[in-house]
Amino acid sequence: MYRYIVKRLLLAVPTLVGAAALVFILMRLIPGDVCVIRMGAGGSHVDAAAVALCHQQLGLDNSLFVQFLDFLWSYVTFDFGNSMWSGNPVAQEIALRLPVSLEVAVLATVIAILIAIPLGTISALKENTWLDHVVRVAAIAGIATPSFWLGIMSLILVMNITAMASGKPWLPPIDFVPLWQDPIRNLSIVLLPAITVGYRYSAVTMRLTRSAMLEVLREDYIRTARAKGLLEQIIVNRHALKNALLPVVTLIGIEFAFLIGGLVITEQVFNLNGIGRLLVQAVQNQDNVLAQALVMLVVIIFVVTNLVIDVLYAWLDPRIRFS
Repeated sequence: MYRYIVKRLLLAVPTLVGAAALVFILMRLIPGDVCVIRMGAGGSHVDAAAVALCHQQLGLDNSLFVQFLDFLWSYVTFDFGNSMWSGNPVAQEIALRLPVSLEVAVLATVIAILIAIPLGTISALKENTWLDHVVRVAAIAGIATPSFWLGIMSLILVMNITAMASGKPWLPPIDFVPLWQDPIRNLSIVLLPAITVGYRYSAVTMRLTRSAMLEVLREDYIRTARAKGLLEQIIVNRHALKNALLPVVTLIGIEFAFLIGGLVITEQVFNLNGIGRLLVQAVQNQDNVLAQALVMLVVIIFVVTNLVIDVLYAWLDPRIRFS
């Protein structure tokens, strides 16, 4: 197992280098100049000499090959440089916003798992009954509902309920407070977005859980277990569910990694200052250093998540062995 993990980590190196090269090229294909944008933000005249000095300070006057080597070396030395737009260290910009996106992603994943796996399993066990139809309708509604509309409706619903209960509509706080400092205020900020994202997240997972369970329940070893007189609960939990969870775990891991940088609309609706919103601002401001760091952060999270999923496979299915 340890040798397998080491091999996967070594194979991740060319993946990260390839992703870095792709991000580096794509960022420079975007039209515009960060120096011109920054100096002309107020509509003033941009001096060519000042732009050239700005290029020199940011290292943009070097060749693309030298810029790419500097980019790779910054990740080797964990020195991500300063933002081209704000001048603040990139690590500081990410550290301020990563906890928001990470907490929402973790809470949304937990909510999705608690909803999707039990309901997907029940839907498969009660196939073509009224309960199965209700679960399928809820799943399809979650997939079809736009996330921004669901977020707005959830805010309006909470405001109306609190207004009727206390006479004053409730709005989530604007400033983010860590969980360990003020749990109640923290959950009042992230819980509603997490529920909104978790519902849509669970809809896809619920459908996959149902399909995987239906496929496993029709296998010969399930019929054999029932013919031997095993309890239905043991058959479902020990034999069917573990095998059905293999594709579900893959989907959960991929969705979790996507949520770290893919919560742009949710963060906009709930006014959360997270990684997705920061990435959009970095691209708009032509801040290549910050945008590259954010994209590479998402790539690293995807690589680590896939490694964790592969290790979980061996626990879910004892037939899988890594050498």
